[in-house]
Amino acid sequence: MITIYHNPRCTKSREGLCEIELLNRPFEIRKYLDEPFTKEELIDVIKKLNIKPIELVRTKESIWVEKYKGKELSDAQIIEAMLENPKLIERPIIVNGDKAVIARPKEKINEVI
Repeated sequence: MITIYHNPRCTKSREGLCEIELLNRPFEIRKYLDEPFTKEELIDVIKKLNIKPIELVRTKESIWVEKYKGKELSDAQIIEAMLENPKLIERPIIVNGDKAVIARPKEKINEVI
């Protein structure tokens, strides 16, 4: 099953959702601001993305700039920051089985389909 971690207010996330809909394959939408990640889910997605936690952070978000920028943070602290402030998480994230991608640009979805 394909899952899109989606923020309907984000243009790039809406574009990713449109791309998924064009596939004519079953998928589920997870509005992660309404239904936040658990710690285990977030760690699992980061592993599937094969990235460091900081690579999933929207470092230009005001929350990041005001609270975290310039601080030496461990991976665990960065994950905690994303759990406390889901708005910091890059989007959209597309997960298909054991593969995942941040769909920016939307064409990156093809890497996991």
